[in-house]
Amino acid sequence: MQINAGFDISYQCPQPTPMLLVLSVHPSRMTDVTGPHLLRFDPPIGASDYRDGFGNMCHRIVAPTGLLRISTRFTISDPGTPDAVVPDARQHPVQDLPDDVLVFLLGSRYCETDRLTQLAWSLFGTTPEGWPRVQAICDYVHHRIEFGYHHADPARGAFGGHTEQRGVCRDFAHLAVTLCRCMNIPARYCTGYLGDIGIPPVDAPMDFSAWFEVYLGGHWHTFDARHNTPRIGRILMARGRDATDVALSTIFGPSTLVGFNIVTDEVS
Repeated sequence: MQINAGFDISYQCPQPTPMLLVLSVHPSRMTDVTGPHLLRFDPPIGASDYRDGFGNMCHRIVAPTGLLRISTRFTISDPGTPDAVVPDARQHPVQDLPDDVLVFLLGSRYCETDRLTQLAWSLFGTTPEGWPRVQAICDYVHHRIEFGYHHADPARGAFGGHTEQRGVCRDFAHLAVTLCRCMNIPARYCTGYLGDIGIPPVDAPMDFSAWFEVYLGGHWHTFDARHNTPRIGRILMARGRDATDVALSTIFGPSTLVGFNIVTDEVS
């Protein structure tokens, strides 16, 4: 299947403002993109790109004074299959994990393992290890948090999401990631596009989505605590420890977001 995707995002800046952008399709999916995949800036400005420590494609810019529009449109090929389910994927003992996976066991800005470890073991300590344990965590988070765009709070971490019992997709992902790490299961935060493909249309503005991956059986596997069901058509943009590592824009100065439009549609 083919998916058309892209965005139009606009910022108003009172002065020249440096920004780091994580708005490209992840390098692992670039071979699926048909034609060019370029960030466009209006007015035209210079941009340099680099790979961060997690392998994500990033861009550095200095936004000019006034209005800056950032946009892209692209078509990507997708197998059209739901997220894989591997119920016999086993959990690795910590001492057997690869070195580069260990960082995804540690606490981070939005994943406060120190505040949730006792809770995690009380809830999931008797569940079967591996895939069933991760699914039990997803089930718990899915029912624990009430989703609503009006619940968005950029300062809320996993502990706050659990306590307040409300949030957006990033809160579901942060809490699930944290509980997995508390149970010695490496977990990493993901962001990207997820359109209403293979499901009834949702009467809400399209947005970027957050989900997570866990390391089981020698591979990384996709889980989604918000939707809690395999989905079709995920387009990965970035992975990291939490939302800090994959923020769409990290801005070093005053600015106002004045436009935000996301497109993710299956090509009929």
